Amino acid sequence: MELRQIEYFIEVAKREHMTEAAAALHVAQSAVSRQIFNLEAELGVHLFFREGRTIKLTPIGKTFLNHMQQVVDVINEAKRELEESLDPEKGTVRIGFPSSLAANVLPNVISAFRKQYPNVRFTLKQGAYVHLIDSVIKGDISMALLGPTPPSDKKIESEIFFTEELVALVSENHPLAQKSSLKLSELQNDSFVLYPPGFILRDVVIDACRQHGFEPNVAFEGEDTDAIKGLVAAGLGVTLIPEITLVDSLPRSTVKLRIKDPQVRRSVGVIVPTDRSLMPTEQLFHDFMRDFFNQLQGFQ
Repeated sequence: MELRQIEYFIEVAKREHMTEAAAALHVAQSAVSRQIFNLEAELGVHLFFREGRTIKLTPIGKTFLNHMQQVVDVINEAKRELEESLDPEKGTVRIGFPSSLAANVLPNVISAFRKQYPNVRFTLKQGAYVHLIDSVIKGDISMALLGPTPPSDKKIESEIFFTEELVALVSENHPLAQKSSLKLSELQNDSFVLYPPGFILRDVVIDACRQHGFEPNVAFEGEDTDAIKGLVAAGLGVTLIPEITLVDSLPRSTVKLRIKDPQVRRSVGVIVPTDRSLMPTEQLFHDFMRDFFNQLQGFQ
């Protein structure tokens, strides 16, 4: 069994069409057909049903495909590791992030990093908190920048880079809009705009309200930070939001108010898997982030 046969098989299985697979592989259709025929002959099984011009995987073909995709992933990862060990400054960083860190934190650190290492590539994945943790554990990404930072356990290792306050965001027509700060209890009769269930910042806000003696009335939900800002700007409710998300983009018709009793804070940091090491380029970026935020905290 040759690697070329495996690559041809996967392409045909993906497209379910011999001609389209050949075009994608930039080879003649006869070459693809011959390699598939030789592979089936070697294995002694039929991997495809032929249905006119289209072909479908047989049950054994589906099983074989799952295994071969894993083989190709291992080979590609090995190639990547070898390439990066020769030159970590030309590798790829696979990192995840939530929407609350998308507009300011991650772009700034990547921009600073690429000034020193312009040839490094990034594969970015935005997602919800629990999905990002799961992606790191499964190996879909190698690290995730998160806030709040989850505790370390058997599967992930966490490192906190900084902590920040959550502030109240209200419409400019809100009765408290003229104040510079407020107590969280002053919002107990308001409608709240929060992330949907499953988003960690929703839990942070609800827990803070409960600790202050009330259950927030969640009237509207938004799956990203900009949506929540827009709903507040429209006068549909109030929210608690990380201050860093408002650094460059305080929405029109809104007011930011500090929460003085109690302060609501979150940690921001990175998680990495415990069962495998970062690739050389990713370790370079991880160490850069640590230094970047240490210097930023010292300057502040």
